[in-house]
Amino acid sequence: MTGSPVPHRAEGMAASVLAPDYQRIVSALESDAGRNGMRCQQLAAALGPDAAPAKVERLRSMAKRLVERGWMLQVRQPLSAGSLRSG
Repeated sequence: MTGSPVPHRAEGMAASVLAPDYQRIVSALESDAGRNGMRCQQLAAALGPDAAPAKVERLRSMAKRLVERGWMLQVRQPLSAGSLRSG
């Protein structure tokens, strides 16, 4: 596989360039439920009924990649791991 599965976001780039799993994450954060941000556990619950620890960790890893590449923002909150917002 060449290139990154998550490209760096450029101006005007749509989420449709992302792999389907990443598109679902961005879509959940752009929804009414995600408008004010979500923690990874909340994001896992929004994406499906199974919010098992392994699923949450996978989402956390995917979310970090989206943050690093400019698709989402990580917002730190006092005494919290922070929440994610659509970038």
